[in-house]
Amino acid sequence: MTKDLFSAVPQANVLPFDGVVENYGQILDDHQSQQYLQEFLAHLAWQADEVTIFGQHYITGRKVAWYGDQHYQYHYSGTSRQAHAWVPQLLELKQNIEELAGHAFNSCLANLYADGSQGLGWHSDDEAALYSTHQQENVIASLSLGATRKMSFKHKTRDAKVDLLLQSGQLIVMRGMTQRYWKHCIRKTTKVLEPRINLTFRYFYT
Repeated sequence: MTKDLFSAVPQANVLPFDGVVENYGQILDDHQSQQYLQEFLAHLAWQADEVTIFGQHYITGRKVAWYGDQHYQYHYSGTSRQAHAWVPQLLELKQNIEELAGHAFNSCLANLYADGSQGLGWHSDDEAALYSTHQQENVIASLSLGATRKMSFKHKTRDAKVDLLLQSGQLIVMRGMTQRYWKHCIRKTTKVLEPRINLTFRYFYT
């Protein structure tokens, strides 16, 4: 079963079961999205991402930058990142998204895709640091800026997949058991020549 959702119209949940992915639609207009995109392209502390897969170390084309309330260390895929202090524009977006989502965030992992040749493979954001000791759910808000890209979700044990086109200024929020039961990825494509920035706001438990 595959469901295609190629609209930025808000939806309460794009997943059919075992999780919640809220689509808030485009919370920024074209002018706002372009302003944030250009500001972050020029001024965030981008660096190539590094991952270790089956003992092999890779440096990816995709770049990342991590910001937070404190100098957290975020560990994933065999590597770690040190958080930078918030920049004003990023903090402003965080506060606006917290109000919309009804949830607090203390960090943001930003991803930069130079064009459609760069993507992100199947994964779940289920690192232990994203969960408190007394609950099995987490909340991650994801804001897209720049080129429209396809994000896909697939269930870990059942035959179900959802494709979602994410436009500039569009916000989705992954809640509940989504990370436990679903994987997601950003598809590569030869049709996209422009950059995309994805801001993922998270609550990091120290």
